[in-house]
Amino acid sequence: MKNNGKKVVIGMSGGVDSSVAAILLKKEGYEVIGLFMRNWDAGVNNDILGNPTLNNNICPQEQDYNDAIEVCKKLDIPLKRVDFVKEYWDYVFTYFLDELKLGRTPNPDIMCNKYIKFDMFLKEAEKLGADYVATGHYARLKDGKLLRGIDDNKDQTYFLSQVPKEKLNKILFPIGDLKKDEVRKIALEYDLITAKKKDSTGICFIGERNFKEFLSNYLPNIPGNIVNIDSNEVIGKHIGLMYYTIGQRRGLNLGGNKDRGFVVGKDLEKNILYVSFGDESKYLVSDSCIVDNINWFSTNKDITKCTAKFRYRQKDNPVELIWHDDYIEVIYKQGVKAVTPGQACVFYKDDECLGGGIIKEVRKDNQKLWYL
Repeated sequence: MKNNGKKVVIGMSGGVDSSVAAILLKKEGYEVIGLFMRNWDAGVNNDILGNPTLNNNICPQEQDYNDAIEVCKKLDIPLKRVDFVKEYWDYVFTYFLDELKLGRTPNPDIMCNKYIKFDMFLKEAEKLGADYVATGHYARLKDGKLLRGIDDNKDQTYFLSQVPKEKLNKILFPIGDLKKDEVRKIALEYDLITAKKKDSTGICFIGERNFKEFLSNYLPNIPGNIVNIDSNEVIGKHIGLMYYTIGQRRGLNLGGNKDRGFVVGKDLEKNILYVSFGDESKYLVSDSCIVDNINWFSTNKDITKCTAKFRYRQKDNPVELIWHDDYIEVIYKQGVKAVTPGQACVFYKDDECLGGGIIKEVRKDNQKLWYL
């Protein structure tokens, strides 16, 4: 086999994607070692909440670990476990809380990939003598380029947009050329316990828990007024600005026909949540934004026209780029709805992920939107 002797440490999550990735690596002739990452102290969090999400008295994280053990036994690969709880708290969860305090909408999974899965994990793999690390992400690497996964519905390059470029030559994405149904088919052929396992959803450290209950343990709820931005009328009370994001319609609890309202902005100083009941385009559609924390994969740093996603699963938007020393001005003359500070802006040229950054400021007609 062409890769005989090459060692790969794969992140085994206890899900079907990493399970099948391990199968494919073995088929390619790699020496495969599984590594399960414990990133969150689920037991402590369950105690705080008082009503843990348990399955037969086993928390989801431990169930994932048990599933990873079963898969590795079946595939005859060793499985090790590593604890990144402190690192996750310091680099991901603290960032998440700080962004919420600023009224922004953070994406902790992107920072988890940057600081944990492709930094701390990579260092741990090197201690085990790894030539490469691998994960079950739906993405591809070719000639040093990060490409979208074949499955458009599962492509995860958006979440990989902050991984440092120099790490790419150490990474393998075995399932990037497969669609999800093909992955499950392979898992069924091997009779794996994860073959029909439901995909994980939501923020990794919250899981299926109630978001508001979870967050109240770390940030105090500060209720305030909900104001109709068009009439300046107080029309209700919010439970804390951190629980709302731009464009949100559900969960506003305005009653009656007022449920037609949608969030258009926040005033942190006055603790006001602004909603509107009128034309979405008036408040939600912007035509440019400022993106900083740039991480650029492409060797071409002179690109001025490409496409961009301002949130996961969003369609590609044609954009023009104006480069500055430490940020990019992104222009989208056609207008895009609900571009939100704190979210990632990820750039593409066809299938290639060029890089990405974090949305700092949203504008319309060359003016910063004051309510964002």
